[in-house]
Amino acid sequence: MARDVEIREGTIRLGQLLKLADLIEAGSDAKTLIADGLVHVNGEVVHERGRQLHPGDVVRVGDDEVRLTTH
Repeated sequence: MARDVEIREGTIRLGQLLKLADLIEAGSDAKTLIADGLVHVNGEVVHERGRQLHPGDVVRVGDDEVRLTTH
């Protein structure tokens, strides 16, 4: 089950979300995970670290899954 991660603005870049959600330790880790095809957004493999995400999007890295929400 996905855990909710709240963002302040309407969108966030994938690399930023991975760090915010503690799915990676450092921003540079995002590049490797994405290049290796280990990051999924809404069930699809993503290859762009700068992809814009919106509330309701679900991001999965391995067994960890988060859903974007706003307050």
